[in-house]
Amino acid sequence: MRSSGHPLPVAHWERFGRETGDLWAVLLPVRHWTRGVWSFADAGAYDRAVTVDRSLLLSTVQMAHFAASGMLSFEGIVPGDINDVAIDELRTWGAQPFRRPTPASLTPLSQCYPAPAAIGSVLRLPAVMGIIESLVGSDPLFDHDFVHLRRPNDLIDQRLHADAILDPTMAFDIQLFYFPHAIAPGEGGTRYVPGTHLRRVNESDIARYQNVRGQRDFSGPAGTILVFHHGLWHSGRANPSSRDRVMYKVRLNPTVTQTRLWNTDDLDAVQSGPDDHIFARFDTTKVGHTLRIPEPWWEQASGRLEQRNRALLWRYLSGDDAFDVDYYLTRTENRMRLAGAFA
Repeated sequence: MRSSGHPLPVAHWERFGRETGDLWAVLLPVRHWTRGVWSFADAGAYDRAVTVDRSLLLSTVQMAHFAASGMLSFEGIVPGDINDVAIDELRTWGAQPFRRPTPASLTPLSQCYPAPAAIGSVLRLPAVMGIIESLVGSDPLFDHDFVHLRRPNDLIDQRLHADAILDPTMAFDIQLFYFPHAIAPGEGGTRYVPGTHLRRVNESDIARYQNVRGQRDFSGPAGTILVFHHGLWHSGRANPSSRDRVMYKVRLNPTVTQTRLWNTDDLDAVQSGPDDHIFARFDTTKVGHTLRIPEPWWEQASGRLEQRNRALLWRYLSGDDAFDVDYYLTRTENRMRLAGAFA
């Protein structure tokens, strides 16, 4: 059925924006819903990204932790009033997951879920926009989203997987997991395995693994958002509680090279050089130390390859082609230059 597409009054959007901190509700007052896709009354005039205050971008230290573990956690980042509205919205969406209207893939995020959608208010919170911009740029593309609604006493675990297909690219998508209500330990929050984002697998090829050393089940306060690199291994958990459990996930694609998008004011102070080497001289206050900390599931030998992969990811993020962790890249690159055409 086709909607009439009649817009709400401009004053409604402006009032909603002021009350919720939804920047796009103020900047994009005239929007329509037509054929299951949000659109703008005047896309040419309003289709632009909001500038996020630099203080809300991630720090270099936070980015290094993301490069190492493939995820970041932001506890209680969404205010309670938005969570309360989002719970009802997501419960409705979760009950009809393939019938609800959604944005089209390739839609700029700034054009998705205009007010009064509660999810739009979450994604346009200045602090959330700062996280997104630091990782995938100021106006990434909407890939897809999904509402995970688990009914009480649903005792089936989802299989362990990495989303989509085998993906060897250095550029990466991010996935935001939003928990509008608190999840207590043992209530079956999303399972994830830190540091697996660079151990490339094809979707559920890892489904036979029931437990992995170092895996975690999310628990935390309402309004928490987890941000995953698209390659991170994860799965939905059973819901042994007596209430509905709901979680919203959205995948975002970058449209710019993901180099130094964060607040780099601390980069020079913590960036390590190619000579930062645990078997020679090293500095525990530098990025290199964060990237060499092993995960519990690492094996002695292949763990060094994971370290190398982290170093390559940090080269991409920092734009520093000489960066290294424990000299693994530098020694081979120096020899390859000597060998020249015979390498």
